[in-house]
Amino acid sequence: QVQLVESGGGLVQAGESLSVSCVASGSIFAIDVMGWYRQAPGKQRELVAAIANGGSTNYADSVKGRFTISRDNAKKMVYLQMNSLKPEDTAVYYCNARVSRAGLLYNYWGQGTQVTVSS
Repeated sequence: QVQLVESGGGLVQAGESLSVSCVASGSIFAIDVMGWYRQAPGKQRELVAAIANGGSTNYADSVKGRFTISRDNAKKMVYLQMNSLKPEDTAVYYCNARVSRAGLLYNYWGQGTQVTVSS
């Protein structure tokens, strides 16, 4: 089993910055991709950003230029720096890890952390 624990959510005003972090623990052979997803009320969960173990990244168009994802493989952590936040960024942010085990890939999710951006 793999556990993901997020930290750093909160309430900010539009234009401000916030960072969230996630640490993975448990029985892990290898973490392929780590990422952040978000889900706003009445919306489907969507990819915000992802980072592969080699460092390549992928961002949703809505956050490009504002958010930065990074990871520390030794610490098994992934971070999301969110700048120039907008009210539409308000959502529960979920950490995700794709883990290789016995030659198969598994997706694990954190419990989510609330990010609220006021106008």
